[in-house]
Amino acid sequence: MNSLLRSLALLLMLAVSTAWAESARMPLRPAFDAEQRAWLKEHPVLRVGLIQQAPWVLRGQNRQLTGANVELMQRLLEGMGVAPDWRLYPNLEALERAASAGEVDLAPGLQQTPAGLRIWHYSMPYLRVPHLVVGERSGNGAVDLDQLPLEQMVALRSPSQAAEYLERTHTNLRLRATPSERSALLLVLNQEVSYAVLDEASLSLLLRESRFSSLSIVGDIGLPQLLRLATRRDQALLSGIVDQTLKALPARELEELRDTWMPLRYPQSTDFVGFWKTLALFFGLLLMLGATALYRQRQQTRLLERGLLGARGELDRHQQAAEALRLSQFSIDHSTVGILWVNWDSHLRYANRAAERMLGYAPGELVDKPLSQLEPGLHMDRWLNLWKRVREQDEGSPSFEVDCLRADGSRMPADVSLSFLRYRQAEYLVVFLSDVTERRRARAALEESEARFKGIAGNVPGLVFRLERAGPGAVVNFAYISEASQEMVGWPAQELQREERGIRSLVHPQDLNSYLNSQTLALEGESDWYWQGRILTAEQEVLWADIRTTARSLGNGRVVWDGILWDITENKLAELALADSRARLRELSAHLESVREEEKARIAREVHDELGQVLTVLKLETAMCELVCAGQMPELDERLASMKRLIAQLFQLVRDVATALRPPILDAGIASAIEWQVRRFEERTQIPCLVEVPEHLPHLPDAQAIGLFRILQEALTNVMRHAGAHSVEVRLWQEGGSLCLSVVDDGKGFDPALRKPGQSFGLVGMQERMLMLGGQLQIDSQPGEGTTLCACINLEEEIAA
Repeated sequence: MNSLLRSLALLLMLAVSTAWAESARMPLRPAFDAEQRAWLKEHPVLRVGLIQQAPWVLRGQNRQLTGANVELMQRLLEGMGVAPDWRLYPNLEALERAASAGEVDLAPGLQQTPAGLRIWHYSMPYLRVPHLVVGERSGNGAVDLDQLPLEQMVALRSPSQAAEYLERTHTNLRLRATPSERSALLLVLNQEVSYAVLDEASLSLLLRESRFSSLSIVGDIGLPQLLRLATRRDQALLSGIVDQTLKALPARELEELRDTWMPLRYPQSTDFVGFWKTLALFFGLLLMLGATALYRQRQQTRLLERGLLGARGELDRHQQAAEALRLSQFSIDHSTVGILWVNWDSHLRYANRAAERMLGYAPGELVDKPLSQLEPGLHMDRWLNLWKRVREQDEGSPSFEVDCLRADGSRMPADVSLSFLRYRQAEYLVVFLSDVTERRRARAALEESEARFKGIAGNVPGLVFRLERAGPGAVVNFAYISEASQEMVGWPAQELQREERGIRSLVHPQDLNSYLNSQTLALEGESDWYWQGRILTAEQEVLWADIRTTARSLGNGRVVWDGILWDITENKLAELALADSRARLRELSAHLESVREEEKARIAREVHDELGQVLTVLKLETAMCELVCAGQMPELDERLASMKRLIAQLFQLVRDVATALRPPILDAGIASAIEWQVRRFEERTQIPCLVEVPEHLPHLPDAQAIGLFRILQEALTNVMRHAGAHSVEVRLWQEGGSLCLSVVDDGKGFDPALRKPGQSFGLVGMQERMLMLGGQLQIDSQPGEGTTLCACINLEEEIAA
């Protein structure tokens, strides 16, 4: 009961204070500076543009103007100390044409629009007029438009801002367009639609009619009309004067203005069914409360303790939320990225500390500055186009690079990203700034480095190129080819960099397979690439080219090959000429060796046959003399015996010479000749020898047989002279289409790379002999580990005599 009395007393005090306030309004005291006061003295009368529309502007019977906007402007102009010159217009378009023609100084009750920003300076909103949902109340809850079923239709005036908003944000609604707000309410009364949407100003007038008294406000669509005072853009001082006067206007006067001209009838307690029953229950509850007062008093301590604990918990949660909010604000203020919030009129509403540091402004100094002060080229038309483009863009925020103007007049290159933000009932563009001074320097350094590289590559006497592979399995392409390609092969670099061209298009058809094979091995193995072959210029001239590249892995499967293509035509032609000369010399040497072997065979035959016959005759003559004169003269007998010994020695010498020139054992086959030669070596040197030869060998041409035999002789001679071996192993075997001979000793060995000039003609002779035979000779040796000689010839080839 005491609380009820206190509530009634409070309401009485509020009513008395309100009545006193209405009867005694305090004069406005705006804080004008000297320049603003001087301007007001120069303009004692201001032309006020008004749109004649109830309840904003009405004309009474005595031609006196009344209405919400008229009353507001009288109060503001009184605070400015100037008189009004009222100018009435039928609609907004006529008012804006008059403002463009310079016929109006300011206008009340306008909404800020992109088109209007070209004509007006707008003040901060002074009045919020919501769009309300009206219908027949069936309960105490508000209508949720998102949950409205399809069978329920909503009527509203169209075209209008509310219609555009609902079509864009509530696609589930079934909207019915009407020419006026009155028509929309009539449709609700006739139950043709479930609800109607009207702004508060129009609704306050229509609800005064008795036929609409049964309708009630059941919701708000969330789209308020933010009313502002608009001044001409060429009167910058007037805009500031209006802002100062609005700041001096008490908020309660605006509420009184709303209550006077836009009174809305909300449901009263007497409208509800069972009001008296509810009142009776209320008094019954009061009696019950009195009866249970003692019980509640006993539980009061416990309830207070629980409430205290709950309050403490709630306080902790609020403190945690406040701490999280402070942490978020701290993170934004100390972010390395500058953040700006920009309003419709391109004025800044917020700037974090990073943006202030980047641009050289003190804390809070950037607020209310136009964005054109940071980017002079951002005039109003360009700003509005940018606003519209970002607002309608869905795929992502646009980014670009600009030079921002700092507070000291210097320029700062910045990377700018834009994002659209709706916060409560306001819309902003969020501008993210990143200082890219170092990136621009790095880019300039990179461009200079690339220019230097291209200059160097252009002067290199070859074609410089780079191959790149973006990842495993990706296509390898030519990222760079130097301009020397035009001079070298007759094709510009851009032509060769095409995917279907490349260097492979220059390769001679006969060398294309070797080029592709070597390139494939290098690409698959991510290794260096080397290739030599012929290429064709644009004039079909044949050039010899040498390609050498170095592979570098950049991680994640990225690999680059940096290389140079050299023109080695002169060197290659000289090399081919030298190889041809060597081949001719080798053929000549083979021919001379064949002739020498034939000459040896002929001399061996002549020595064996001619000298053998002469020695045989001489031996017979000596024997005849011995028979005739035997025993007659002792001295003669001794002479004849000495002659017989000399003839026998001469026989052996002739056989040795013939054998040395061409061993007759060669006629029995290379296997027998090898075994015979090894046994002779073993008898002469007393070095144990192991011989392994096959039983059946294909027939060898005489030149190949003699060549293998001479190599064996030279190898055994080297073992005897230099090896100091304790044993020798000689092996002859057939492997595929080749016949191989190996000589292995366990001597002191040598380093083949350190052979002294003039002391290794034996090895050189063996190598040349094998080359003449079309075979291969391999010598493996290490100091202290013996020597292995292996000679292989192709059984299918025959060396021309």
